[in-house]
Amino acid sequence: MSDYLSPALPPAFFPPTSPAAYSRADFGPDFHWGVSTAAYQIEGAGDCDGKGPSIWDEFVQRPGKIKRGEHGHEACDFYRRWPQDLDLLRELHVPNYRFSVAWSRVLPQGTGPVNQAGLDYYERLVDGCLARGIEPWLTLYHWDLPLALQQRGGWQNRAVVGWFTDYAELVARRLGDRVKHWMVLNEPMVFVGAGHLLGIHAPGRRGLGAFLAATHHAALAQAEGGRALRAALPAPAQIGTTFSCSYLAPARPGLPRDERATRRADALLNRLFVEPALGLGYPVDALPWLGWLERYVQPGDEQRLPFAFDFLGVQNYTREVVRHSPFVPLLWATLVGAAKRQVPHTTMGWEVYPESLYYMLRQFSAYPQAPRLIVTENGAAFPDEAPLDGRVPDPARQAYLQAAIGQVLRARREGMPVAGYFAWSFTDNFEWAEGYRPRFGLVHVDYATQRRTVKDSGWWYRDLLAGAAPLSAGGGRLHDTITRP
Repeated sequence: MSDYLSPALPPAFFPPTSPAAYSRADFGPDFHWGVSTAAYQIEGAGDCDGKGPSIWDEFVQRPGKIKRGEHGHEACDFYRRWPQDLDLLRELHVPNYRFSVAWSRVLPQGTGPVNQAGLDYYERLVDGCLARGIEPWLTLYHWDLPLALQQRGGWQNRAVVGWFTDYAELVARRLGDRVKHWMVLNEPMVFVGAGHLLGIHAPGRRGLGAFLAATHHAALAQAEGGRALRAALPAPAQIGTTFSCSYLAPARPGLPRDERATRRADALLNRLFVEPALGLGYPVDALPWLGWLERYVQPGDEQRLPFAFDFLGVQNYTREVVRHSPFVPLLWATLVGAAKRQVPHTTMGWEVYPESLYYMLRQFSAYPQAPRLIVTENGAAFPDEAPLDGRVPDPARQAYLQAAIGQVLRARREGMPVAGYFAWSFTDNFEWAEGYRPRFGLVHVDYATQRRTVKDSGWWYRDLLAGAAPLSAGGGRLHDTITRP
């Protein structure tokens, strides 16, 4: 089985419940369309203009942590090339742009003296968006904790809640008169799980104690960050946070031990952070050992964990198939990979399963306390050929986006409160421990020259956003691509 999906997609790729054709008008005038990026993955300029190091600046230097020894020191050079990239966003008719602030660019030590050059940069970026008719959506934390704070314990130190809320207030007071949509954390389960349990992401910690401490402090910061923003921002501002999630299915439906394993995996991967935010507490019903979080809980924490977010960001890429395993303590479950199941999968090894997005929107919208839902990340990484004659054909990605957005429309037509879709990602970028090989972008980046080339999927998305006639599952109307230096 190849490690990527062939452009010759099997018929099953398009679930029969996904609309075969639709247009932007089908989603209504109040639906938010956009693209997403993250600071460390695109900015580069890691030590320019007073920026301090982050945990990822340090982590990429450790041998064997990043495939091919790659790093984000230059990435897409967005720090210098943002005006041209925003021009390209405008050309693609993208009305909303989600980006993150690098905490250590604003506060090099995480606390203390402010780096005015860093704040000025984000102010120019926000103003540049608005000047082009693009609405900025700002994420405060996308995994790049200042290294100085990690040296003081990072997310395992309860003081991180105060450090984070001070940072949130600082950014909000500088940019809150222009930024109307804010996100507190990006995928806490990933930066806590991969970074503090498995050790495969920064800061590279491993162990249950590190995981539990970081989990509770991140959950507190999620709510306290929301309150800090609410206090600092003018009333119209919308405050959200984002969650990674995967639709989970038992490997052997009807087998009780696989069904129980799936329920445990769901509690860990999909419920751990959203339920405390909604006032439901940690999901100890499925994972009793989460009761050990009590050792980090102080009086009043249960009342501090919930926050009334204006929206929740749903970030979904795939489904996972779960099988009972006696070899994984506490969870007693393992994920059966897509390659092992011989189903189509992406460069990341993730199953191509667009219906997963629908099922996760359904799961999140089932909470009585749930506010509006925004799909703040969704996309697919496939190997792209180098641009030829100014064009990058990527039919697999284009087909995936067509099907996934169709699942959003399916959810919306069923009355789920989904109010937006942001594609991941605007450009190819540094994909954390996987380096530069996985390409998620609507725009191809030649990392040697920093040349941008719009992929066919990017032009398809432009057609959708421009209100073109209904676009079918066979692909959109393709335009002659342009190449930007």
